Amino acid sequence: MWCSCAADGSKLKLELQLCVDSTIRMNSKIAHSTDGGSFNISRRRFLQSASAFAAMAAFPSLGASAIDLVNGKPKRVGLIGSGWYGKSDLWRLIQVAPVDVVSICDVDKRMLAGAVEIASQRQKSKKSPKGYGDYRVMLKENELDIVLVGSPDHWHALHAIAAMEAGADVYCQKPISVDVIEGEAMLDMARKLKRVVQIGTQRKSTPHIIDAKKQIIEGGLLGKIGHVELCCYYPMRANDNPQVQPVPDFLDYDLWSGPAPLRPYDGLPHRRWWRTFREYGNGIMGDMCVHMLDTARWMLGLGWPRRITSAGGIYVQKDGKSNIADTQTATFEFEGLNAVWQHRTWGKATDADYPWALFIYGEKGTLKLSTMRADFIPHDSKAKAIHFDCVFERDQFPEERTEKDIELNAASATRHHMIDFLAAIEKRSRPVADIEEGHISTASCILANIAMDTGRPMIYDPRQRIVLGDADATQRLRRPYRAPWQHPEPA
Repeated sequence: MWCSCAADGSKLKLELQLCVDSTIRMNSKIAHSTDGGSFNISRRRFLQSASAFAAMAAFPSLGASAIDLVNGKPKRVGLIGSGWYGKSDLWRLIQVAPVDVVSICDVDKRMLAGAVEIASQRQKSKKSPKGYGDYRVMLKENELDIVLVGSPDHWHALHAIAAMEAGADVYCQKPISVDVIEGEAMLDMARKLKRVVQIGTQRKSTPHIIDAKKQIIEGGLLGKIGHVELCCYYPMRANDNPQVQPVPDFLDYDLWSGPAPLRPYDGLPHRRWWRTFREYGNGIMGDMCVHMLDTARWMLGLGWPRRITSAGGIYVQKDGKSNIADTQTATFEFEGLNAVWQHRTWGKATDADYPWALFIYGEKGTLKLSTMRADFIPHDSKAKAIHFDCVFERDQFPEERTEKDIELNAASATRHHMIDFLAAIEKRSRPVADIEEGHISTASCILANIAMDTGRPMIYDPRQRIVLGDADATQRLRRPYRAPWQHPEPA
């Protein structure tokens, strides 16, 4: 059933609602538009059945571009890095848009084959994307509209920049880079080529966190806000002592290592093992703090920290090979408040309901936030506490019930994040997690690690791209690359 377009806004809204009601069952609050609005329909049925006019109602800021988003030619998509979150991001994208997954790249042949098989089952065409072992070949042989970067952190910059140069818009996992100058180069390339780059800091698209931001922060229930705490107490630091062993024939370990140092091979690096080494990332700070710091900055409208200090190290878990801190505290100083991070990969969380969380303190109350829930606790005993629950969509997407390693609490957020990304592509605008915001959050965490290593405060000047008054720290903004790889340079 098609609906007619009316000039009167209220009449159009009514007709569109009748149209949507006749084509799909309204059953889940699943997305927010680029102007902050929301609508209640099944995303899958909407994309499959609703009219282009209903799309325009759902995405009012898109106008006629919504027609292309829903009924246009499918975007040609490529994935670089088909591990845990690379695949997860791709499956969420397939759920919300008529895309054509034409290529997948991974240096692990077994992992690649598995991703290609699942993609052929998931995407509407049932076609098998072509598999590649080298991202450069994939980008050369395919004209891609979108590239998802799901590789380990030490590859993000080279993969994302190459995809932008090949003409694609990019969805890149967080943190955006492994050093600060990589991030500057990525941001410069995105602006130079006018690419839309969304970073996978999907807390900004998490329904219950969006609601808490609107009701508590924007509603003024906290009063004057003067302090923020961020934490992670997950026992997530891999710390084994595996023996050096031959590299299996299905893994190109040299290409996996890429610009990073070539460590002796001691087992498959996938998922958690590579994260336990600073050769490839920035530890718990670069993995978990970046999410919560980014969320705090977005909720409170914060830019670059004025000053960053940090202390920590390996205090308890000393037996294994891991070289990332098992304990760390960092203070990010902003105008009018400090945001203080703490992580321990041993012991218990200080609040069992919020082991990885963000706490915002105001004169009238406290707001606690995590990926699972949020709570507003007022100081006034007569005021009402407000609880927010994570949104799950198992009924709308039953395939997730059996999806291996899925984070169900993040699935809805990632779908919303993908919709926001697609909307920005249609409008050629900046998405909610634009690369510049991802760069600020990533670089701040990297600077915290430099502060921990040097024992000195970091005051970063993004215009000069230096740490003020500290030549040694400025040198640490750029990691040396293993030959023949070349470190990207900002303009």
